[in-house]
Formats: sequence, structure tokens, C-alpha cells
Amino acid sequence: MLVIRHFEEELIALHAEGHARGHFHVCIGQEATAVIALSFAGPGDYLFTTHRNHGHLLARGAEPGRLYAEIMGRRDGYNGGKGGTLHTVYPAGGFHHTSSIVGGIIPIAAGTAYAARARNTGALSVCLFGDGALEEGAAPEALNIASLWKLPVLFLCENNGKYGPGAASGAEQSRTMAAYPLTDLPRAYKIPAIQVDGTDAAEVFRAASEAVAKIRRGEGPQFIEAQTVRWPGNESNWPVAPIATRLPLAWDPGPVPERQREWYRSCDPVLLFARELVARNVASREELARIEEEVLAQIDEAAKFAIASPLPDPAEALRDVFAPMERA
Repeated sequence: MLVIRHFEEELIALHAEGHARGHFHVCIGQEATAVIALSFAGPGDYLFTTHRNHGHLLARGAEPGRLYAEIMGRRDGYNGGKGGTLHTVYPAGGFHHTSSIVGGIIPIAAGTAYAARARNTGALSVCLFGDGALEEGAAPEALNIASLWKLPVLFLCENNGKYGPGAASGAEQSRTMAAYPLTDLPRAYKIPAIQVDGTDAAEVFRAASEAVAKIRRGEGPQFIEAQTVRWPGNESNWPVAPIATRLPLAWDPGPVPERQREWYRSCDPVLLFARELVARNVASREELARIEEEVLAQIDEAAKFAIASPLPDPAEALRDVFAPMERA
């Protein structure tokens, strides 16, 4: 979770310094969902993500330096700089497709689940998307097919709703769909669906472990709506960090600007989890501080690696444009 948080905050700084160009989306505030839920995926499972994808890739082991390089369009990026922030693929971690098209991955995830069932491989598909994806026509069509054919797919909606205290528990949500709560949509297609507090790592753990176990038992698709609270740094068109996150904020959010302070106090999954670890005597503040220092050093080295990575040769733009065709 700390790797994801510090990766995203450093990316904002790199963009401000001119090292990264073009728009990008950060998943700050959704770290507990990404890390916990994806820990249940096996090496042969199919994972799909959307435009807010950095945390998902990092949660599955992507190297921060190579991911930075890809975002910057550099040669040492995971896709040679051709995928960028919106279309990075990381097959070693299970991500064969990332799409910036809202809702576009939902039918693809259903398709790979169908292929896994037809081939009897035992694999499942995990589809991560935002609440806006459910507005697209592809979503109910895929939900219908997945339910009808009992496909092994986990639909995981990261609903980051509106910013405001209490929103994580559903008190404040964006109302852009007639289906409300959002779990009403999958339930209409007889898909078991639950809401969880996406800022609570333990709650996400219980929900994801139970859902994956049911899918692997052949009970068909499952749906989780993880309710998180929109990070205040996402209030404008470009991400802007109100403050650099450091774990001491978990116990004293005073340094945070007053207008954004409540988010860091009650809605930040990283700081909430740090407080819980200390309260339960799982780790001390000193142990967590050492972990954070190691992560900060790792992210610093990753940024230097990406900045030093060369730009691709212009001729690369004409390579790998089309998949090779097999001749009979």
C-alpha cells in the first residue's frame, strides 16, 4: 500500500517537473482494495483494469521503475513506451489488457472467464472498474451472460463516489444511475453482490476471500462494490497532492491543510491500516517507519531509473503495430 501511495505522489511531482506528459489518473485512496483483493488471484488467472490502473499493476508485482518508464514513454517501460499510463499491460502479473475505454474491459473479462471454463483450466477472471463503468451498455450485457452461464468471474467495482466525510459508508455517493445502490444492477441478473467499506483492509479481505472461494467452487460470478472516498487531490482536472503522505499523519493529521484534513483522518486506507496495525500490536510505529523509509528509497531509485531511460528509436513506432498472422 505504501509503494502505491508513494509511487502516485512521486508521479505527480515528476509530471510537474516535465518528465511525464499527457493526462494520468492516480488511485490514491483505493490502495486497500487493490492490494487485498488482487492477493487472491493465482498465476493463471486473468486480470483486467482500467485507466486508474497503476496501483493494480504494482499490487501484482510490477517494478515501479519500469512502470514509470512506460508512463513516460521510455524504451525501458513494460511495453517499450507504447502503452503509456492508460494501456500498460503486465502479463507476468496477469494483466493482459488495460483499457481507458470506460466499461470496455467488462465483456472481455466475461469472455476470458468463458474460455477458462470451456478449457477447464480452473482459472478465473478479475475485472476491476469504477462506478461509471456500470452506466455503459456493455456492463449489463456482460453481467447477464456471466450469470446465465455461471462464468468464473469476479466483478470488483471501486466506487470512489463524491468527496466528503462519511462517504465511505455510503452516506454520500454520486447518483448517476437509476440502479441504487449499485449492487441492485448485478442482483437483477441473479449475481450475488455485496457492498464493503473499501477503506477497511480487513473488510475487503473477508469479502474478496469469500467471493473467490465461491467462484472456484463453481458457484458462478460474484460482485463486490468497494466504497471508497474520492481523494481531495482529484478535485481538479489534474491530480494535485495537498501534502506528501507520511505515516506520522496517521496519529497527527494536523500538517494537512484544514480543508482536506478530514479525508486523511477518516478516509485514508493507508493511514487507517497503519493505526490498526499499531493498535493491535501487529507492528510498532518504529517498524512501520522503517518500512516507509525503504519504500521511499525504492521509489526514488525508480524515478531516477525512468528518467535515465532513453526514448525509443522513432522506427519503433512502426513495429508491433499488427499481430503476426499465422498461415495455414
